[in-house]
Amino acid sequence: MSISGVSTGRASQVLETEPAPDESSRKWLIQIEKVSKVYRADEADTCALVDIDLSIRRGEYVALTGPSGCGKSTLLSIMGLLDTPTSGRYSLDGRDVSKLTYTELADIRNQQIGFIFQGFNLVEQMTIYENIALPLSYRRGMNTGELRDRVYASLARVGMEHQVKHYPAQLSGGQQQRVAVARALAGSPSLLLADEPTGNLDSQNADAVMELIDGVHKDGTTICIVTHDLRFAACAERQVHLFDGRIKIPERLPIQMGANDASNQKSRNTNHSGD
Repeated sequence: MSISGVSTGRASQVLETEPAPDESSRKWLIQIEKVSKVYRADEADTCALVDIDLSIRRGEYVALTGPSGCGKSTLLSIMGLLDTPTSGRYSLDGRDVSKLTYTELADIRNQQIGFIFQGFNLVEQMTIYENIALPLSYRRGMNTGELRDRVYASLARVGMEHQVKHYPAQLSGGQQQRVAVARALAGSPSLLLADEPTGNLDSQNADAVMELIDGVHKDGTTICIVTHDLRFAACAERQVHLFDGRIKIPERLPIQMGANDASNQKSRNTNHSGD
């Protein structure tokens, strides 16, 4: 993959709402059917999502794009079991999440889903080691040795193994986001959700974080990323564009004429001008 250049090496760069035909052998991990989300208030209701239909296959890399306020983060929160839809059905790995208990939802978030946020969401009073160990400490049956191995392995993966005793305030923004990636990976999630993971980073650190995410995908993890950056959206296998809470299928752009075509067209117009 080359993020700074044009080529990404992906099989499909077309905006669409269904996977490419050659991906049909994968099993669905996420199935969202007619999902709507309404935030109710005394003054007026706000419709964040309207009749969303979206399926994501196991191991797929999907980018959610669209203008601010179009519902991207709300949809990602529903996927990550951080929020619930007002209506519709959401199945994760074949399970209807509306039928799961609070404890079951918490276990799935802890064991199967990794989160990366734009604001890093590191606990300032904890060291880097403690930040990564925290979610692992809630896993039943994980001993201290395994927890330590997972923390150090995830930090080594992002090149931060020598900062275990540092606190977030002692790190740059790029380093903090790499720690956030390590925290998401330490639990070996089957689904990685990233909400504008490069939004607070300079271009160099942003490229580095996206390289890490791409490596996670190559290992087989399903990824769904929210981004405004067209370069990073193009890294995904599929882009899903939202607008005003709905999935929007963009109109096809007209084919642009090349230099020879334009010259021939001009010649034809000149030849016909005297008819």
